[in-house]
Amino acid sequence: PTETRAAAPAPPRSGPAPVTDVAKLCVCDLLVAQCDVNCCCDPDCSAADFSLFTTCSVPVVTGDSRLCSQKAAIYSLDVEANPPERIFKLIDQVNPSVFCIYDTNYKQALSFSSPEMPTPENFDQLLERFGSATFSAEPDSWNMNTDAQNPSDANETHRYQYGVPIQTADAFLRLPSPVVSSWCSDANPAGFLINQVTKCTRSVSVEKCSNIQAVSMLFYINSSILAVNITVQSIVVQSLNGMRTLLNGSDVLRLPMILDDLCINIVLGVSYHITYTDSGEIIAAAASFVLGAINKEALSIQQSFEISFTQVNTEPVPLSGNPGYVVGLPVRAGFRPQGYPFPVECLFVALILNTNKYSQLTLLQSTSNQDCLAAQGARTPILFGYNMISGCRLRITAAMKCQPLTQTLLDLLKGQSFPEYVASFGNSQAQNVLDWVPITHLHISEQRIYNTFQSSCQIPVSLEIEVKWTKYGSLVNPQARIVNVTATITTTTLKQLPSGRERTIPVTSSVVFTDISSPAEPGYKAWPTINAKLPFDFFFPFV
Repeated sequence: PTETRAAAPAPPRSGPAPVTDVAKLCVCDLLVAQCDVNCCCDPDCSAADFSLFTTCSVPVVTGDSRLCSQKAAIYSLDVEANPPERIFKLIDQVNPSVFCIYDTNYKQALSFSSPEMPTPENFDQLLERFGSATFSAEPDSWNMNTDAQNPSDANETHRYQYGVPIQTADAFLRLPSPVVSSWCSDANPAGFLINQVTKCTRSVSVEKCSNIQAVSMLFYINSSILAVNITVQSIVVQSLNGMRTLLNGSDVLRLPMILDDLCINIVLGVSYHITYTDSGEIIAAAASFVLGAINKEALSIQQSFEISFTQVNTEPVPLSGNPGYVVGLPVRAGFRPQGYPFPVECLFVALILNTNKYSQLTLLQSTSNQDCLAAQGARTPILFGYNMISGCRLRITAAMKCQPLTQTLLDLLKGQSFPEYVASFGNSQAQNVLDWVPITHLHISEQRIYNTFQSSCQIPVSLEIEVKWTKYGSLVNPQARIVNVTATITTTTLKQLPSGRERTIPVTSSVVFTDISSPAEPGYKAWPTINAKLPFDFFFPFV
């Protein structure tokens, strides 16, 4: 019946197909079915109209400027022709930017979809989806947990490459982080071998704390990393006044619960530690928790998250950059043990294990009383890019012997075990021989003489370390690389003092960093400066 067909809902209207052919694009075509003056791409203009144009208001028409390669329509006028005529060319244009889109394989991004208008029927659904501080714009079809997935894949091992998101049985291992504001978003995947530390704010209340998944331990360990289960390594309980206590047993799952006017066992911090093999296979995953309590006045909490990676059968060593050194981080160093029976390629495997506590190049640390004998053993790490100087004063008496005094000053200046090699990069591995720079030792003797010893005695009075580094890699993001390290010991000559007499001499140590990067040669056309800052909507609508 006619009435029934009229009452049926109208099918949803779809927008026009997006125009991607630059030959058909025309931004100056404003009049409908009329020729716009000086608009050389207007399809309504005829050859007679083009002969009256004085210029092309839009000489170049391109598509998305973020594409790496695209077509460009070039419009110009041949004024020497009679009558003048329009010239049209279609060329291939290459984007010189570092960041560009290779292919628009997501066709829905070529046009904006009409937003769903709220109605009394769908209002609650839209509020649940978009009412929180953050929400995902991904369609449901992007969910990785599809029915077509083979269930047996969950038991298979997976070899990762650097930066690849770590897969779990249902999706990815997520490390909550702030997105637009300080509020936590649980959609941040953890990348393989990327150490991260994040802090964000989570909305909570005592009445609903047991129903909030993100404050429960179970939320962070209930999913396995493919065939590897996440185990609980330690649990620390934090009181309301900030005091922390390490629990003896970590095998008990502590879930949020309401006790009087408090909600206890809520997650304040999670630290993941991933163990992997040299082939990129994850073999163990552990999580350490910090649990706390909130009262009724609390409306939000600050959560902290961290993830770190350690290769199996290796000792974790703090890095000073990845790959280049970062200004302010310690210079990494090591030495080859004396009498080691293996060739040099094997010695570097044990390099880190035989350095100081943190595998760093150190310097004499000054004390408040400036007494050299009291400063023995006090060392401070040499920080990359920081020129440093320290020292002390040595009181020499007639009863001092030359040889013990010389050895004491050497130990004071160089430390108990002065390294033989320095890492050229902040993330140099011990087994990579070419990534380690040998330290060159020089000795300089001063001609000044103190009347101290009957026979001349050479004692060291200063240590000067020069670190030469260069900018390595891309001009857009150069990495600091150490290429040479020189340690210079300066000695002075002493003679015997009369009995009962004393003399004080200064002892100094210093380090200086020298940038030896080669400037551009005269007449050489340098690379253009590239602004590598991405626009805020560069990846829209991609996640």
